[in-house]
Amino acid sequence: MTTAATRPSDRRISPVFVGILAVTGVTGWATWTGFAALPGLAVFLFVTGAWIVSLCLHEYAHARTALLGGDITVGAKGYLTLNPLKYTHALLSIVLPVIFVIMGGIGLPGGAVFIERGRIRGRWRHSLISAAGPLTNALFAVVCTAPFWLHALDGVPPGFQYALAFLALLQVTAAILNFLPVPGLDGYGVIEPWLPYGVKRQLEPFAGFGLLLVFAVLWMPEVNRTFFDVVHSLLNTLGIDDLHGYCGQTLYRFWQDTPDVCVSP
Repeated sequence: MTTAATRPSDRRISPVFVGILAVTGVTGWATWTGFAALPGLAVFLFVTGAWIVSLCLHEYAHARTALLGGDITVGAKGYLTLNPLKYTHALLSIVLPVIFVIMGGIGLPGGAVFIERGRIRGRWRHSLISAAGPLTNALFAVVCTAPFWLHALDGVPPGFQYALAFLALLQVTAAILNFLPVPGLDGYGVIEPWLPYGVKRQLEPFAGFGLLLVFAVLWMPEVNRTFFDVVHSLLNTLGIDDLHGYCGQTLYRFWQDTPDVCVSP
């Protein structure tokens, strides 16, 4: 089976992605050094840039795994270039997730790459393609929290610690939500190949509403509280306390007043 029939240009990293990386790097440096006149603005741009990078990597992971699984069309569609503008639903994949971060501090699962599933053979391959995206978010969370669980925070400015903590929170929420076995989300894509045909036919019409259903349920105070209890428990396991997450989100919203506890001396 041919798995790599793509042109070199189909794999070339997009200048758009390089530009996003550059913004992330510069604002990360400004957050670290305190160079920015408005520290909160630097945190906002750094976290937003890093969040978009993670969204691109999420979709790239789906596409790359699909290519290895047999869908040789993903290259021609531009999915291997890391260009967010090439995704089939750029609004769902980039714009709405960023808006949700600004409004509610939650990592919204995106929906972007179109995989030609008919080219994929084997249920395990289908499941792995779906799992690749949220596993990328989980890996991103581990990387963001590494200084915390490695106890390597000496010399790391508090503002940068807070930014990493909030970015990790976004990755954890995105991974959890994506792994929910709800039609339309990656978690359902993991189990769908193993479901009886009749069950899949019955659930198929709900795929377009799965994400809306999840957020409607999360709107319930008890469910929302339980969800974030799980998120913070995972973050605590990774070495991030509640204060770091709170201050990260507070600094991110630079247009609001920053509590004294989150201001570096």
